[in-house]
Amino acid sequence: MDLLKTLVEKGLRRELPTREEALAVLATSDDELLDVVAAAGKVRRQWFGRRVKLNYLINLKSGLCPEDCSYCSQRLGSKAEILKYTWLKPDEASKMAAAGVAGGAKRVCVVASGRGPTDRDVDRVSRTIEAIKEQNEGVEVCACLGLLSNGQGERLRAAGADAYNHNLNTSEATYGDITTTHTYADRVDTVQQAQAAGLSACSGLIAGMGESDADLVDVVFSLRELDPDSVPVNFLIPMEGTPLAKEWHLTPQRCLRILAMTRFVCPDVEVRLAGGREVHLRTMQPLALHLVNSIFLGDYLTSEGQEGKADLDMITDAGFEVEGADTSTLPGHRSGGCAPCGGDEAGASAGACGGGAAEGTGRQGAGHESGAPRAEEGSSVRTDLVAVRRRGAGTDLAPNA
Repeated sequence: MDLLKTLVEKGLRRELPTREEALAVLATSDDELLDVVAAAGKVRRQWFGRRVKLNYLINLKSGLCPEDCSYCSQRLGSKAEILKYTWLKPDEASKMAAAGVAGGAKRVCVVASGRGPTDRDVDRVSRTIEAIKEQNEGVEVCACLGLLSNGQGERLRAAGADAYNHNLNTSEATYGDITTTHTYADRVDTVQQAQAAGLSACSGLIAGMGESDADLVDVVFSLRELDPDSVPVNFLIPMEGTPLAKEWHLTPQRCLRILAMTRFVCPDVEVRLAGGREVHLRTMQPLALHLVNSIFLGDYLTSEGQEGKADLDMITDAGFEVEGADTSTLPGHRSGGCAPCGGDEAGASAGACGGGAAEGTGRQGAGHESGAPRAEEGSSVRTDLVAVRRRGAGTDLAPNA
């Protein structure tokens, strides 16, 4: 296909595809799917080889959130029967982190429900970050605490945080359909505050909320413009007790096309396969490793993932390798002073700069321009694959890592 040849060439040059090209990837047929995966795989290998970075989630505080994000089991008014607990102590969180690191995780992501942290919360999380760093040498820590206020990013950075996650989730045009208690602009501002504080920005999306192809392209292009270092791609986990429990729009094939489109638009960033992969990709998860270079190990915030050992076996069996703590994740030009992806030097030859170096979402169907697509033919409701987390943080049971 001429389309795929063009996209590979652009990806190797870090050149932005056109919107029409990105939409065309999402519109490819199942007969063309392996060609799409192979093409995006060339771009992935150019910038990340066959390495897979493992990340491990710790839910520091579960449930009782005042925000109304429709996709979230911790939202205001949620009837999901999830674990609910207040802040973990620093030593408890560090113990959870050690389990993830022992399983091969290079980055630990500490998450807390809520609109955003108070100054007291920042102090508390700072102590937790310091404990994790002290007891797990070389581990990266990413904080995800909601909307940041002035100076909070700098305080987290001073405590040892390496990164900050805050997802855009969906397109600006449809954001109000999934959340009313804060705005899309609030989320963009938090990502920019994290970057200004010297934290590595992590920001991604959630697919499967009934959004159109145009919505998906819009949010991925917006992420490219924000230029985070990592882009997690979540697939909605339709949990009972949330407004989107009946939103089942995804097939394994559509998930792969979404990941391929994201890789073509963001060729040299850490694209992470995040929540919902077990539910929607199922037995096709290994194919996704040709598109992404990062996954979460084990469980998510309020739902269970597949066994940690199964994750490691999948990586090995697919011919990939776990990225070591002593290896830089990002290609050299992203930390060597080059223009950001999509900037004036986006068309420079690959490697010209040299040197070495985050639960689903959803919304109710809304009457936006392109409309919400129906569930694709062959998709099915698999509630048997959605399991509430009952181990790890907030319990007396060992974590899954």
